[in-house]
Amino acid sequence: MYGTGVERVPGWRKSSHSGNDACVEVARLGAAVGVRDSKDVRLSVITVPAGAWAMLADRLG
Repeated sequence: MYGTGVERVPGWRKSSHSGNDACVEVARLGAAVGVRDSKDVRLSVITVPAGAWAMLADRLG
């Protein structure tokens, strides 16, 4: 759905568990949640349905 150029999409947040070398960012992208590497935002984004992301976040607690 989203690929190169998503750095212009507002609302990206860095994970609170990110370290210096292992950082990911997440953003709500319509009915999905996008996950990207914060070191190089030009790379592709992994998109996950919002419901699946919510279940994952709930299980990780």
